[in-house]
Amino acid sequence: MALQLPREWRWRQERYRLIGGRCRRCGQAFFPHREICPRCLGEDVAKEQFSGRGRVYSYATVYKAPVGFEEYVPYVVALVQLEEGALVAAQLTDVDPTEVQIGMPVECVLRRWRTNGPDGNIIYGYKFRPRLES
Repeated sequence: MALQLPREWRWRQERYRLIGGRCRRCGQAFFPHREICPRCLGEDVAKEQFSGRGRVYSYATVYKAPVGFEEYVPYVVALVQLEEGALVAAQLTDVDPTEVQIGMPVECVLRRWRTNGPDGNIIYGYKFRPRLES
C-alpha cells in the first residue's frame, strides 16, 4: 500500500474529533464535512463537532475481509445515526457480532485502522463500541 501522508493529515481532524457539517439553510447534519449540503445543495455549511453518541441504524457482518483486514474477521460494519442526526459508516469494536442489534446505543472511540506495511506508519481513526445507556 502506498504511503499517503498528505491525505492522512488532511483528514486527521475529522477522523480524530468526528468533525462533520450542518447546513444552515435546511439544518441537515452530515459526515464527513462537505462544502455543499447533500440534501438541499446549499453552500452555507458550518463545521460541527459531533458528540460521538448514537445508535446502530443498520449493519452487516464481514466474514471475508479485503486485503489488510483479515485479522478482524468476523467484524461488523455499521451505519450509526448520531444524536445530531448524521449517519456515519464505521466498524464496531469491543462487541461480539452476534450481539449487534439495530437501535443498539454506541459511542465513538479511537482505534487503530491499519498499518502501512510491517514497518509503516499506524493509522488511527474512529470506530464505535456498545454504550451503556445512562
